[in-house]
Amino acid sequence: MKVIYDRETDTLTVIFAETPVAESDEEKPGVMLDYDTAGNLVSLEILDASRRGLDAPQIEYQIAPVTP
Repeated sequence: MKVIYDRETDTLTVIFAETPVAESDEEKPGVMLDYDTAGNLVSLEILDASRRGLDAPQIEYQIAPVTP
């Protein structure tokens, strides 16, 4: 997973998989969801991130343990 904040475009992008995007949907104004050909979520993009309180976000990353 990659999390990228681009100050120049004021865009926050979370990439879940390095897979080609087949389809994009604007879930809410300024929130784009990208899907692969199988319909799996590949990435999400938040436009005008600083106006949504996400300017230079502090990123916390945690992996939950897998239970058998």
